[in-house]
Amino acid sequence: MNLEEIHLFCLKKLGVTEEFPFDQSTLVFKVGGKIFALINIESATSINLKCDPEKAIQLREEFEEIQPGFHMNKKHWNTVSLVDRLSQQQIQEMISHSYDLVFNSLPKKVKHELENR
Repeated sequence: MNLEEIHLFCLKKLGVTEEFPFDQSTLVFKVGGKIFALINIESATSINLKCDPEKAIQLREEFEEIQPGFHMNKKHWNTVSLVDRLSQQQIQEMISHSYDLVFNSLPKKVKHELENR
């Protein structure tokens, strides 16, 4: 997947916002004010995604393209290469998993507000 495809895929999800809170090159996708994806728009060769800790270990063992999250909590985040053999579907599934983890952890009030926009 390229940057534009990732951008469009993320923004289609309920309540997603985008911003540059760290610098001018790190695009951050949030839901309910919580980060679920980060990508460097200058290189766009990898994306950081939240992941269930057990699933993160499994994915890292299965795919060399998936490493512990760069500059992130390595237990809960993966850095996923976008230039190797992972399919678009696999990357979309990991983005959706990250989004779902964050969305499901939001307070009921915030979820309700997002669902009723």
